[in-house]
Amino acid sequence: MKYFVLLVLLAGCSTSVPPIDPATLPAAPERFKEKGDSRWTIAAPAEAAPRGEWWKAFSDPVLDGLIERADAANTSIRIAAARLAQARAFVRSTEADRAPQISVDGGAARVGGIVNNTAGPARSLYSAGANLSYEVDLFGRLARATDAAVLDAQAREALLQSARLLVHAQVAQIYLDLRATDTERALVRGTVVAYRETLSLTERRYRAGDVAELDVARARTEVAATESEGLALDRRRAELEHALAALVGEVASNFSVQTDEWKSALPLIPAGVPGTVLARRPDVSAAQSSMLAAQQRVGVARAAWFPSVALTATGGYASPELGDLFKWSSRAWGVGALFSLPVFDGGRREAGIQNAGAELDAQVALYREQILGAFKDVEDQLSALRLLAEQAEAQERAVTSAARSTALSDIRYRSGYVSQLDLLDAQRSELRNRRAALQVRSAQYQATVALVRALGGGWNQTY
Repeated sequence: MKYFVLLVLLAGCSTSVPPIDPATLPAAPERFKEKGDSRWTIAAPAEAAPRGEWWKAFSDPVLDGLIERADAANTSIRIAAARLAQARAFVRSTEADRAPQISVDGGAARVGGIVNNTAGPARSLYSAGANLSYEVDLFGRLARATDAAVLDAQAREALLQSARLLVHAQVAQIYLDLRATDTERALVRGTVVAYRETLSLTERRYRAGDVAELDVARARTEVAATESEGLALDRRRAELEHALAALVGEVASNFSVQTDEWKSALPLIPAGVPGTVLARRPDVSAAQSSMLAAQQRVGVARAAWFPSVALTATGGYASPELGDLFKWSSRAWGVGALFSLPVFDGGRREAGIQNAGAELDAQVALYREQILGAFKDVEDQLSALRLLAEQAEAQERAVTSAARSTALSDIRYRSGYVSQLDLLDAQRSELRNRRAALQVRSAQYQATVALVRALGGGWNQTY
């Protein structure tokens, strides 16, 4: 009895997991730098929290349909779902180790032998029985192994959410890029039409002897060069369409997105986005679960220093006659306990503890890295949105001025007050500024999607 009490005392004080030093993790800032009224609070991981259908804030039915198709057939999501199923199966396996193990067996044998130098007759032996074994988890080794497996499964669940969020964001960004490309193609084609009108006017004036052949060559150069830019945009659109096909799990040869006007709304992130939204960020949540699992495995490794105790019981029947096998007189049973404590293992257990401790240190560092990366991503996109909004206003002023310059140059060229070179310069400037304005607009959409991903999903649930 006194030995059992000693074992219980050892179990209570020797397999505790090491604490995680808060100093190894970055301190949470009071607020986002770019959003002064967004207060940070400490929050638990929320890998299972809904991310919201954030893409519906763009009010684009085509985008909604593409994300729905990606949910159903994207290969990355399917792989992550399979990995989660594996992790959950392993949890059930570790839980089974803590339950009693029961088996039944039966057998038949023909045996013979020599007794007192005389060969005895061969005889048959039949048996049937049941076995029960149960490991007493005095030191919490099995419980901690189960806890670690549960945390691993939670990490896999977070990684599945991360895969979904990544795929949704990629679909949104590529689709919005494709719509921006469509708009730019239309802009370039419109400019080609304007250049051709200028070329036609220049050719008429050349035939009338008002201008030199050099003016005609310049106009033809602008037409050809702008047509080439339009073809480059056609190639880019094809590549974006093929990328969307891969994301939605379809063959690129059978997939297409109809050219249409870019009508997607540009959602505004509210000023009061709380810092707690990062608790839902899947990669942060997965890193925290992996860190806690590593912490539990240190306890599992420490438990290897302590003895294991297993209880066993067997019961059944054995008889030389098959007809007498299940008679009461043929019964047999046994109970026992197995105590095992390795005395010398060449340092294997100590190495196991050191390995588990090093893995915990690595997971703490990875968790820290994920937190720092999350703060960086959010601040990057918040600052990008603020600066892009200012850039869009400035670029719009440039477009207005360039358009006015082109209109005035066209009037003066037709009246013979300025050269064709002045008109072409004005047209080139307008095209360049309109394309720059379009690129800024596209960057605003891209930064909005990137911010959603950095936040771990939608900032609210009402779209």
